Amino acid sequence: MTTIVYPARMVRTMDPSRPTAEAIAVRGDRIRAVGSLDELTTYPDTVVDDRYRDRVLLPGFVEAHAHVLSGGMWRHTYVGYYDRRDPHGALWSGCTSLDALVERLREADRAIEDPAEPMLAWGLDPIYFGTERLDRRHLDQVSTTRPIVVMHQSFHLASINSAMIAANGIEEITSVPGVVRDGAGRATGELQEVAAMSLVRTMPPVMKSGFDEEALRLLGLDARNNGVTTITDLGSGELMVEESVDAFRRVVEGDDFPARLSVFHMATAAGDPAVAAARLQELRATSGPKLHLGHVKIILDGSIQGFTARVNAPGYLTGDDNGIWVMPPETFHQLFRTFHAAGSTIHVHCNGDEATELMLDTVEQVLAEVPRWDHRHTITHAQMTTPAQYRRAAALGLCANLFANHLWYWGDQHHDLILGPDRARRLNSAATALAAGVPISLHCDAPVTPINPLATASHAATRLTPSGRVLGEAERISMPQALEAVTLGAAYMLKLDHLVGSLEPGKYADLAVLEVDPLTVDDVAVRDLQVCGTVVGGKHHGN
Repeated sequence: MTTIVYPARMVRTMDPSRPTAEAIAVRGDRIRAVGSLDELTTYPDTVVDDRYRDRVLLPGFVEAHAHVLSGGMWRHTYVGYYDRRDPHGALWSGCTSLDALVERLREADRAIEDPAEPMLAWGLDPIYFGTERLDRRHLDQVSTTRPIVVMHQSFHLASINSAMIAANGIEEITSVPGVVRDGAGRATGELQEVAAMSLVRTMPPVMKSGFDEEALRLLGLDARNNGVTTITDLGSGELMVEESVDAFRRVVEGDDFPARLSVFHMATAAGDPAVAAARLQELRATSGPKLHLGHVKIILDGSIQGFTARVNAPGYLTGDDNGIWVMPPETFHQLFRTFHAAGSTIHVHCNGDEATELMLDTVEQVLAEVPRWDHRHTITHAQMTTPAQYRRAAALGLCANLFANHLWYWGDQHHDLILGPDRARRLNSAATALAAGVPISLHCDAPVTPINPLATASHAATRLTPSGRVLGEAERISMPQALEAVTLGAAYMLKLDHLVGSLEPGKYADLAVLEVDPLTVDDVAVRDLQVCGTVVGGKHHGN
């Protein structure tokens, strides 16, 4: 078999034994060697391919928290505050006022021929609009007859119009938490967390609307555009359905799909967890080179900016009620123990520090009952995790997947409106986690924020907010640490670090191709660097 040698302006490997090199040699889908051009051309049956001679090569980025939903949502109307580019490269301008948001929905309404077809939009976050919330009054300006759902950017809340309220009988439902009501007891149209959002039954459930083969392909396209060669669907409701698993295999294992995909089962209170755990054991054994199965996601609490995260004292700056348990604590223990005993790695959504505390207590109890080494269970988001909690996490062998993008998208709001200056400075405390010995990665949680690991690394290194404040100088990490977190760090917590995450002999030939070396520019400028394409298992995928 021929070995192809790719010279580059710079190769950054994330391999401590050889951090940089002049070229990389690829044989089939694996890395043969990394080194100087002179060294690599001494290997048998080599040919030199100069296509990357003027480029910078890094390990393909690993995104350990995204969702196939991110691909599917681009078939609906984006109404977020910030400009955003879709997988095909089109730029959607941000809706920076509620009036602009309503006008975009009117445009979408006019474009739908069937007057009875429901409309789904996404990306709203009312925290940017002061005290005013998007409710049925605003959405009724778009249509009083077409049912409308607007998903909030966090995907923990939704806003609906009067037609959708009436179609689902929500006005009469008083027993479900999260249905916001006004002073007169009337539903405002805001639904908080899964139980309330699940009342919307007259259109496909919003949290599943993104799954099909087209959504998968759009996710792969978005990954390729941003240098991601391994991406995660962190919480799928499809793995118990054989037809859906077949769709995953068909698309992801195809030569044209430009990424590897790790799919986590979304564990909920519904059904028998022992049956799901046994199914995941079977699926794990059928993982292929590009599709990886068998791990689990559990959601404990909600969104900090939605005031539904569970936080310890001193609580929210507003003094509002302390969030929502998405998963009852007693149910969480049962689920965690079942999947842990079956050998799955479990990533647990913990935004607030009270949720982290419950996870730590549960892990400690379960490990005493069912000892297991190298489990790599992960606190995902871990936004308010404290130094004491990180010390416990290290002792328990846990990882932390930090939502560094949050510092940019909501940092000012956390400082001024939600948590106050002191607690806001402690958010997504990567430096504290590393100092405690907790392995970290950094993530985007797409579709919540865009897939762009270079921007994510920049946010962790600078901790800048849109107003220009540095939100917690002491929690900044270096750019080399940030880049390791979005490559080898993320691969580690997916249990794929023996295959991807660094450029080493024997690993898959997965590369991100850049125009500029991120370690030669200002940390702020890293977020705007051009990705020219990717290589996945030796196959080239250009932008």
